[in-house]
Amino acid sequence: MRTYKKKELINFENDIAKCFNDGKIRAPVHLYSGNEDFLIKFFKKIKKNDWVFCSWRSHYQCLLKGVPPKILKKEIIEGKSISLCFPDHKIYSSAIVGGSLPIAVGMALSFKRKKSKNKVYCFIGEMTSETGIAHECIKYSRNKKLPIHFIVEDNGKSVCTDTRKTWSQKKLTYEKSSDKYVTYYKYHLKYPHAGAGKRVQF
Repeated sequence: MRTYKKKELINFENDIAKCFNDGKIRAPVHLYSGNEDFLIKFFKKIKKNDWVFCSWRSHYQCLLKGVPPKILKKEIIEGKSISLCFPDHKIYSSAIVGGSLPIAVGMALSFKRKKSKNKVYCFIGEMTSETGIAHECIKYSRNKKLPIHFIVEDNGKSVCTDTRKTWSQKKLTYEKSSDKYVTYYKYHLKYPHAGAGKRVQF
């Protein structure tokens, strides 16, 4: 795992955005922006043998977990942005809403049974955090005292709708949470939910 500077992460994502807008990526992409400082700081606690699970938005996590930029870009260009998986670097992502949650919990349960010192970190969006599978996985993990931590990333978007309007909630369930099992943070995303702001015909 290598340490990245904020500008390096931004430059990588801007490069992917340009590739997408130029029609070089014939598949959906979900880009990050505005959360570089948080992720760089958070990843300092994640160890090489810990597993990281993500949603369809995972470019930054892959880089911070040690995936070489050239290899990551190649996978994205080939259309795998929303389902990036690098077992050698112990990182997995899923394009299914909540799809990585039960797998992450299963991995944590395995670690506990094997008395492993490794830990699991599971990144989910604030919309996903309000689904049944998220509540069940977090509750199960707390009750079983599993070595897992959930990170709720709030960019305010359930695709194109404000998340709080989608769920008719003034405050989200895990909003401002910061404990042994859940960390919540909010960031401003300059990109749309998918794509890079330009309509591209595949």
